[in-house]
Amino acid sequence: MPDTTHFYEPRSGHRLPHDPFNAIVGPRPIGWISSRSPAGSLNLAPYSFFNAFNYTPPIVGFASIGYKDTLRNIEQTGEFVWNLATRPLAEAMNQTCAAVPPEVSEFELAGLTPAPSRIISVPRVQESPVSFECRTTQIVQLQGADRAKVPTWLVLGEVVAVHIAQRLLKDGVYDTAGAGHILRGGGPADYFSIGPEQLFRMRRPA
Repeated sequence: MPDTTHFYEPRSGHRLPHDPFNAIVGPRPIGWISSRSPAGSLNLAPYSFFNAFNYTPPIVGFASIGYKDTLRNIEQTGEFVWNLATRPLAEAMNQTCAAVPPEVSEFELAGLTPAPSRIISVPRVQESPVSFECRTTQIVQLQGADRAKVPTWLVLGEVVAVHIAQRLLKDGVYDTAGAGHILRGGGPADYFSIGPEQLFRMRRPA
């Protein structure tokens, strides 16, 4: 006998204590994005909707729900850095969620160090073991099936430089399991971590 299901149409509400959409599409990598305003103010913020979208050239993207400082900075400068959020950096990453005025640097708020990038002008998080320097390729305002625009913007950027801590390269292969990635789970406060116990291997069919 098939399981009973909870059915809902999102436009009519989910009728649950917390929206399950974020939890089902997850866990997701965290878009920990650093940017700089034209005047030089630094911004660092985590985004729940982030992923990679292309190999060559490498393209990553994140969605800004609402027109925020990060989006404004990237529109004006065309640059941003993605920084890997790891378990040791979880509390600092969470501090950068704070709603503060544009002139307040989340680097300072979270006790993090802005390190110079090599190709672009936006600094990376020195404490993060991996960073991608990115140049913006597209900014797209999302729309629903009815073509009505929604207040969310997808920011896509080409990765033009990569920084990886040498300790995470094992015989030249990046050690995802050992890096301590954290991911957004979707519940009110849910995060997940990756470790060796989650690793399994499966080759593609020939």
